[in-house]
Amino acid sequence: MMNYGQLFHKKNSDSFRIHVEEPLRVQQLASAVFSFLPASEDRSIVIVCIGSDRSTGDSLGPLIGTKLLERQCPLFSIYGSLSSPVHAKNLEETMITIKTLHDNPYIIAVDACLGRTTSVGYMTVADGPVKPGAAVQKSLQPVGDIHMTGIVNVSGYMEMLVLQNTRLSLVMDMAESMSRAIWRAAFWQKKRATTLAVAPQKEINL
Repeated sequence: MMNYGQLFHKKNSDSFRIHVEEPLRVQQLASAVFSFLPASEDRSIVIVCIGSDRSTGDSLGPLIGTKLLERQCPLFSIYGSLSSPVHAKNLEETMITIKTLHDNPYIIAVDACLGRTTSVGYMTVADGPVKPGAAVQKSLQPVGDIHMTGIVNVSGYMEMLVLQNTRLSLVMDMAESMSRAIWRAAFWQKKRATTLAVAPQKEINL
């Protein structure tokens, strides 16, 4: 974990995680996302927010997608929202659409997941694809060059019921933090040439 005073997270590992109650979670999560983004402007960046609005725990992805669309996230294309979720039934079709509309896109997959009791509340950024549906024994295609997840509840038994009985307040807090972090990473990506040279004096108020 990086120091609080560090603006940009150095990509010295393939994963990063931080708890939703950490004071500087947005800044640190954003810098972790930014550290993975391609420096070249040749690749479009696509966010695929996976999940369903029919389950509290599984709604993390669609909530993040909705918040990013409301904020008009710069540069990044967003797929998956509360009104148009990306889930098991349309994931394959969505990925075909993305690869048709975007030339060699850099894909960030966003999804909820289950984990150990001590891991609930953590948000992660990691290299490589996410495996959607793994928590509920669904076999879906891996998605993403990198992925972001929020650990919303405990795994191990009756996962579908666990997702449906996840606390909405936790999911909302995670969605707010993760969407703000993605927005900030997108802003830095847009201003990459200047933000790497001169650190901003003030926090961006999002």
